[in-house]
Amino acid sequence: MDAFTAGLLQRIRTAQTDLTRARETGDDFLADVEQAELEDLHRLAAEHGVEIGATCA
Repeated sequence: MDAFTAGLLQRIRTAQTDLTRARETGDDFLADVEQAELEDLHRLAAEHGVEIGATCA
């Protein structure tokens, strides 16, 4: 796995964790920000043919 793919997958995992935390704490603004970040990262992964897999879906 190259550095780009590894970094992208790590960013997706981090965004998912942050989104979950924002939802659990009731921070709607942060949840919206993290959801948008996650959508952007998924788009970027698709554009570059990066398989996200079950751990990052």
